[in-house]
Amino acid sequence: MFQQYSLAHVQFMLTGLGWTVTLALIALVGGSIAGSVLTLMRVSSNAILSRIAQFYIFVVQGTPLLVTLFIAYFGASYVGFAVQPLVAIAVAFSFYAAAFLGDIWRGAIQSVPGGQHEGAHALGLSRVAAMRYIIIPQAIRIATPPTVGFFVQLIKNTSLASVVGIVELTRTAQIVSNATFKPLEVYLTAALFYFLVCFPITLFSRRLEKRLNV
Repeated sequence: MFQQYSLAHVQFMLTGLGWTVTLALIALVGGSIAGSVLTLMRVSSNAILSRIAQFYIFVVQGTPLLVTLFIAYFGASYVGFAVQPLVAIAVAFSFYAAAFLGDIWRGAIQSVPGGQHEGAHALGLSRVAAMRYIIIPQAIRIATPPTVGFFVQLIKNTSLASVVGIVELTRTAQIVSNATFKPLEVYLTAALFYFLVCFPITLFSRRLEKRLNV
């Protein structure tokens, strides 16, 4: 017998939405840390480090995120480690985000006009000091809008976390749909929740882009 699609079901989906945002934030933080390292490697004068970072970015960006999730989850078990689903997802999403953020930030640094580098050299600044005080502050202005935009992509990609047992928004929608046999209403509600989270962030990204005149 069909069950009524009730407020309790909506509240359950809101719990899943909380996990969706949490997973995206974990991925953003982890990806930012690893992405910073990749960025420095890519712009390094050491050709070997630059090539290693470039290869990593090429491989991760060319691999579906779902495959990365499976590797992180089942790969650890294969070598004898018991990994909690949340840990596997955090690692996989962080590695995924690092590849894209590293590429975004590398492009931002390299888009700073060459005259800034020459000016820093003329002032007697070392390469590290020039990066810290002149190049990176300007690159941050350039990289901020696309970074915020990428966060929206992370939020939507968290729907893949359900394949390893995390009950996020898409998974809660699937559970409620199976219980109530009202898939249209349920998935429209899930789509509304995604929109209410992602649309303001998208507007914020566009406003940042105009304000920073990038």
